[in-house]
Amino acid sequence: MRTIVAIGIGTGNPAHLTTQAIDAMRSLDIVLLLDKGTDTDDMRALRTNMLAEHRGGDLPEIVTIEDTPRDPELAKRDYRAAVAEWHERRANKISDVIREKLDDGGVAGFLVWGDPSLYDSTLRMLERVRETGQVFEVRSIPGIAAPMALCAAFAIPANRVGEPIHITTGRKLPGTAPELLRNCFVMLDGECAFRDVASEDTEIYWGAYLGDAREILIHGRVGDVGAEIAEARERARAEHGWIMDTYLLRAP
Repeated sequence: MRTIVAIGIGTGNPAHLTTQAIDAMRSLDIVLLLDKGTDTDDMRALRTNMLAEHRGGDLPEIVTIEDTPRDPELAKRDYRAAVAEWHERRANKISDVIREKLDDGGVAGFLVWGDPSLYDSTLRMLERVRETGQVFEVRSIPGIAAPMALCAAFAIPANRVGEPIHITTGRKLPGTAPELLRNCFVMLDGECAFRDVASEDTEIYWGAYLGDAREILIHGRVGDVGAEIAEARERARAEHGWIMDTYLLRAP
């Protein structure tokens, strides 16, 4: 039977790779790479460099799959429907590649930013591919996710004593109950939604390019550093063409 492996590679630091991830990378016959355009060339280069470091000259075939964005108009009307339609297009392309490129008994892999289980679509995509009639085993290798990398960067615990942790997205943050903002990790926030949700006295720990040489860290009261974070985010995105950031809100 063919096998597809989703390998968590952390947030940009090659040292984030676990020995389990390295072993999985060494087992791959092909690597499937979703191409999101030239703005993410260095993210593709990072993956290629990881493979070269741990495979030497024995590199697997890297198959690039053109990725098309979600329909923005449909997303405004029905976000879930837009994501489902986007995933279906992705799944059909991945299914075609698996059928053409992966022999019986072969192993293909995705090198997944962060951890495959947290705000990443790879595992869902593979389920959709199975629905097209493809038969294969799915394996998932955990990686260091952005919230944990953020805590490590600031050397802080993820929660205060006896309190739960909440993880959400920038899109969902405005609907978050106030009591959940006491230890709230926010991912995928391109609009700095904390400026409209958090009080000025809420503490924020913000980080971008976590673990990377370009890492940016800002900490303080939202009222003091909110504008600084928004400006730093816009400046970094313009400079590098992309940005991966996350933050922790701690309401008083």
